[in-house]
Amino acid sequence: MTLKPRVSGRERVRRVLLLIGWNAAFTVMGLTLIVVVGEIYFRAKMPFMHRSQPWYFDPEVGVTLKPNAENIYTNNLDFWTVSYTNSLGFLDREPQLTITSDSCHVVVVGDSFVNAREVDISDKLQVKLEELAAQTLPHLNVTTSAFGRTATGQINQLPYYDKYARVMDPKLVVLVFHHNDFWDNSPLLSAMIQGYYPERSPFVTALKDKDGTMELRPPDPEYLQWSVPAVPLSWLQTWLSNAAEVSRFAKWIEAKTSNDAFISDHDWMVGLRERLKELPAYETLPLEWWPSNKTEAFELLNEDNLPLFYEENMDFTEFALDEFKRRADRDDAALVILSTHHVGAEGDPAFDRLKAMAEARGIPVISQLDYILRSGRRVEDAHFRHDPHWTIAGHRWAAEALLQYLAQNQRICDSRGAERG
Repeated sequence: MTLKPRVSGRERVRRVLLLIGWNAAFTVMGLTLIVVVGEIYFRAKMPFMHRSQPWYFDPEVGVTLKPNAENIYTNNLDFWTVSYTNSLGFLDREPQLTITSDSCHVVVVGDSFVNAREVDISDKLQVKLEELAAQTLPHLNVTTSAFGRTATGQINQLPYYDKYARVMDPKLVVLVFHHNDFWDNSPLLSAMIQGYYPERSPFVTALKDKDGTMELRPPDPEYLQWSVPAVPLSWLQTWLSNAAEVSRFAKWIEAKTSNDAFISDHDWMVGLRERLKELPAYETLPLEWWPSNKTEAFELLNEDNLPLFYEENMDFTEFALDEFKRRADRDDAALVILSTHHVGAEGDPAFDRLKAMAEARGIPVISQLDYILRSGRRVEDAHFRHDPHWTIAGHRWAAEALLQYLAQNQRICDSRGAERG
């Protein structure tokens, strides 16, 4: 029987340390290989990783994009677009290139779904509507233009019609409605998300007197001085953010971990609540109740029974619809609402709430979701995997839904007169 040589304690320690060292070395080498391969892959996949959206403050309109400027946009996961604003500051074609004296001009007004930074201009709702109408309804001579700005509701969008769209003599005005427009129309609710004081909005907004009457208020050029500071990033988020400035692999990780949900916004929401309590106009609001984060705030809009705090702010959307209806009637233009597929269809609380408001004012509502389902398409194909905005398919289906409505109501494009509606 051969006895194994006895190993000293020092030798055992040396062997353990050597094993740990080799394991650590292989781990570092493996991670390095992953990082190198990942960096090579994402440098090939990502055309760019930073955004550029030049903007300025217009005293009539508020915050808007600079005219004739390059806009670079990406979420570093689904889309990378480079587009240019027209001479009016909107991501659309030049209006004078599409309008003729005998055209049936359709104006599309909305928020980020109309601004549509995620797709090329040639793939947008208004362009597809014009192309499809030329193929199936050529006798109507349909032309289109679009006016959209991210983070706005219908109240904020009123100057888009007053300053730009009205002079185009539209025969149909389309309001694209997303469920967060209920928020954006309310100065208080939008303050939760945007982080500025209700009276210090960067857009045209409405304020309510004690007797319930509302009046429009111009945008505040000093809104930034009253905004709630951004929530500080954690050390891990800070490190990842710094790494993402130079590494496309890190940029992908940052996008993947932060794009699907709002992160660390609880302190922001609480801080805004405390600041609002200091304002005399909000002393009587039930600010002891407040959503803990932005995700919760949005999700409440899809509930059958809204908290009283929300319910009292729905009349701002009604006011916005009143204002658009008054303008459309004055200008002898038809008015219709196109609700995005996120709003839902018959039976969905947000859609039913919107439809009740619209029907009370004689405004038809087209449900994109209803159109998608009736057409046998997959709803999830209407938006990006990591972003709720329309894909190319989503824009086309929105255009098809509008085209269907236009085909059924061709008198909209008739000469001005009592028969139009």
